[in-house]
Amino acid sequence: MVPGNGSLVTEFILVGLTDRSDLQLPLFFLFLVMYMVTVLGNMGLISLIGLNSHLHTPMYFFLFNLSFVDLCYSSVFTPKMLTNFLSKKNIISYIGCMTQLYFFCFFVISEGYVLTSMAYDRYVAICHPLLYNIVMSPKVCSSLILVSYLMAFSGAMAHTGCMLRLTFCDANIINHYLCDILPVLQLSCTSTYINELVVFIVVGINIIVPSLTIFVSYGFILSSILHISSMGGRSKAFSTCGSHIIAVSLFYGSGAIMYLKPSSAVSMNEGKISSVFYTNVVPTMNPLIYSLRNKDVKIALRKTLRRRKF
Repeated sequence: MVPGNGSLVTEFILVGLTDRSDLQLPLFFLFLVMYMVTVLGNMGLISLIGLNSHLHTPMYFFLFNLSFVDLCYSSVFTPKMLTNFLSKKNIISYIGCMTQLYFFCFFVISEGYVLTSMAYDRYVAICHPLLYNIVMSPKVCSSLILVSYLMAFSGAMAHTGCMLRLTFCDANIINHYLCDILPVLQLSCTSTYINELVVFIVVGINIIVPSLTIFVSYGFILSSILHISSMGGRSKAFSTCGSHIIAVSLFYGSGAIMYLKPSSAVSMNEGKISSVFYTNVVPTMNPLIYSLRNKDVKIALRKTLRRRKF
């Protein structure tokens, strides 16, 4: 009964978003609709960017990767979450829990760095437009995305590796709808000091460094926009950044509330509500934000639909 890491627990029970039976079915349909919008919206953006050559630019290259990451990390836990709404005993195996934890960390960290790359792209486009094609070359764009995935890989390995060293004795009820770091840590019967330190350092780096980079980028962007004489030019510059600012605020705001405080001060019920924003709302809203507010995406959609008709 003992897995290879020395744990006595072979499976966990996920409490879910709520234990009220009368809310299970309404929540199932709510999150099913959100997941369908997430899948269709992000796959739609990926297809539009891939099929339309005029969207093969750095900004849409990053948006392509953002849609891919949103689609993947939402799919890591949502199917299991939906199944649990209809099930009486929400069991996930120990290996399944650790696997979910790893991929969830990987794609969440990736999202943060892809958003940072998009902020840098907007900074170069607005502050140094004449050098844009040189600075944001295909090699630079590919390198930024590669670094994003490498940072995600190292962060996910650190979290999962530290989790695998813990022993879980009798407690196996996770007060969450997924195998997130903090609720799983609370079940360990051995010291979690190193894990909490790793969480604080790794999450701190992966929130503070990207958010500071985004903040500085938009500081320069705002300064450049204020120096534009025409109102039309200012409006156009603001419109190219508006979607990204909304996406960044949703993602980093909810993530910081969940992680950047000691685990003893975290109420898991409040944490679950905060988690809904960056795990479910953000992947659902991103394709809507970037498509409804983006003229190029609308034009590409119309062209694609015309080609399909012909």
